[in-house]
Amino acid sequence: SIVQGQPLAVLTTVHTRSVNLFSAMRITCSVLVAGALAGSAEEQKNRPVTKVINLLKDMVKQLEKEAEEDEEVYNKVACWCQTNDKDKTKSIADAETSIDRLVNKIEEETATSSRLNTEIKNLEVEVEKNQKSLDQATANRKKELAEFNEDEKD
Repeated sequence: SIVQGQPLAVLTTVHTRSVNLFSAMRITCSVLVAGALAGSAEEQKNRPVTKVINLLKDMVKQLEKEAEEDEEVYNKVACWCQTNDKDKTKSIADAETSIDRLVNKIEEETATSSRLNTEIKNLEVEVEKNQKSLDQATANRKKELAEFNEDEKD
């Protein structure tokens, strides 16, 4: 089964199994060839075992060819896995650093926002207090103006 995050290990296991199968086929073919060589040359050509041996030899050649192709593919994929793993590991580390930096920035900005909201509330209270003082001063000036105007008439 393929384990997520372990593509190179799985690829290595598959590669090892194919090499082991190839070795077993070579041993089997060697044993059959040795058994077939026990008779005369004319007998060997007509025997069904000779046909099987020839088929096995062809299979060995085909397996050798496929093993070479598999080795090339394995080397390419193994290299890609290692490179990709390094790139992804670096990307993850960079993203984690960025996350930490952004979390700190959010905390700083939240604190600043909280401080500014408190200042705004305090200033609103002060503005309201100043507006009351201004309204009272305006009322006093109007009253004084009215008194002054009254005194001027007299």
